Amino acid sequence: MNKIGNYFKESYLELQEKVTWPTWANLQQSTLIVLVATVIITAMVWIMDFSSNQFVKLIYSLFK
Repeated sequence: MNKIGNYFKESYLELQEKVTWPTWANLQQSTLIVLVATVIITAMVWIMDFSSNQFVKLIYSLFK
């Protein structure tokens, strides 16, 4: 049981002393990059989905 207690104490100390937390400006910049990348990837997937849907409709219309 003592090992578990030491583990949590050392983990807490590491988070306080050794971890470098981002500044507020860095955090905002990273968030903006993630949001822009998400929008771009979503648009790309939507375009591929729409294109494949139109292609399949075209193929089906040829065999009516």
